[in-house]
Amino acid sequence: MTAKCVMVLGTTSGAGKSWLTTALCRYYQRQGLKVAPFKAQNMSNNARVVASESGQGEIGSAQYFQALAARALPDVRMNPLLLKPERDTHSQVVLMGQVSEELSNMDWRGRSNHVWPVIAQALDDLRAEYDVVVIEGAGSPAEINLSGSDIVNMRVALYAQAACLLVTDIDRGGAFAHLYGTWALLPENERALIKGFVLNKFRGDASLLAPAPQMLQELTGIPTVATLPMWWQHGLPEEDGVFDMTPTLGTGVSSLPPEGALTARGGPAPLTQICIVAYPRLSNLDEFQPLKNVPGVRLQWVRSPSEISALKTTDWIILPGSKNTSGDLAWLRSQGLDAAIAQHAQAGGAVLGICGGLQMLGEALIDPHGVDGNAPGLGLLPLVTVFEVDKTVRHTRTRFAAQLAAGATNPWSALAGVEVAGYEIHHGQTQPHAAMQAAGDVALEVMAAGLGWQNPAGNVLGLYLHGLFEDPAALQALFGARFDKPVPTLDSVFDGLADFIEKNFEPGALQALLNE
Repeated sequence: MTAKCVMVLGTTSGAGKSWLTTALCRYYQRQGLKVAPFKAQNMSNNARVVASESGQGEIGSAQYFQALAARALPDVRMNPLLLKPERDTHSQVVLMGQVSEELSNMDWRGRSNHVWPVIAQALDDLRAEYDVVVIEGAGSPAEINLSGSDIVNMRVALYAQAACLLVTDIDRGGAFAHLYGTWALLPENERALIKGFVLNKFRGDASLLAPAPQMLQELTGIPTVATLPMWWQHGLPEEDGVFDMTPTLGTGVSSLPPEGALTARGGPAPLTQICIVAYPRLSNLDEFQPLKNVPGVRLQWVRSPSEISALKTTDWIILPGSKNTSGDLAWLRSQGLDAAIAQHAQAGGAVLGICGGLQMLGEALIDPHGVDGNAPGLGLLPLVTVFEVDKTVRHTRTRFAAQLAAGATNPWSALAGVEVAGYEIHHGQTQPHAAMQAAGDVALEVMAAGLGWQNPAGNVLGLYLHGLFEDPAALQALFGARFDKPVPTLDSVFDGLADFIEKNFEPGALQALLNE
């Protein structure tokens, strides 16, 4: 078979390409079609571990979620080139799931000719196996300074002869100018691939847009096929950056409820206040999106002790992953957050470190190969991390120990014996501090194979396992006792996205894209 290709382009970054691509994956899958996502090049420190020819490799999280939405097995062909920024002027290059030092050190313009054959082959392979490939572009397709080295937008569209949607964020203003200007900057053969305009994030009465859509069609020959209402907190993880710095309370509410707000069950709204430290090089932040979907969980990103102290209570502090653990640890100290975290832990508050966050919780970071940097840790767990040249990248299914720490302040006790699935992406290898262990200061191993430790009191937990809160069993164990219904999952989010576009696209427009 040779799959039909539908492509989502945007007038800008943040226009809505990623979530619309995800919605289309679930929509077409629900039509009984075999669907795969594709993005030739993604730039993000949010990555997932998936199948590759060499075993396991990395792709951007957006394509991972799109594959889940399509109910397809994620693999590296769905995002053959991943750029992971390490600093403002340098990125680690991951080709077909594997880090390439040669490409990482190559000028980015010169890289295109080297990687295009691999990208084209990956797309060809997917088209041979699936009925529909839903392709996501990057940024804008009309960046005329980049067109000569393009490998992710119109070069892909032309190669696949994809039926393209061009989406714009109308909430920013200038939407019709963005659509027309993007179309006008494209050469004629590329314009011919655009089959519909999409207005995203509209607030108000859509009838007030007239006659602009009709005038735009007269100018370009392209219809506006959807006006999508503003949808706060649809539940899908954001691809780039901290998804928002405004605290939110579960189930997609975009602002905090009043004190004493009631749940559907009629009782006081149960709140768990979670602070996540947003250091400059944090990574895999999207794994916390499911917490935002849990009723009664209040999530706050913090960058200073004052942001923590301003809250009435803080139940958990989470140290997420980092693309540069030693650098983010130095930043954390410069902000005074080290003392705030220590004070919280000493008072019995819950502290969770994941991957780089786990490494920070230990006594020391040792870097004999110049991978990340040496640094003293926060000293909340008696562990030592040694960085290695080779990166650990793998899927992991494991189980929490049948008995966790017996301390009265252990907030993680509900996870005892729970089987969970996730992934590892890390250079560091962590072990108990030998001298401290000999002196009786012991970290309790709560997962096999060096994946997790806990302090004796039980309130400080460090894990190498990413994706804990994406696992339905873990979410249900931690929060399910509060509610009559299961805790919301990503699969329910995907169905909600498909329902949304089915309701708001012009009748027949989505099917027409497959008939082009």
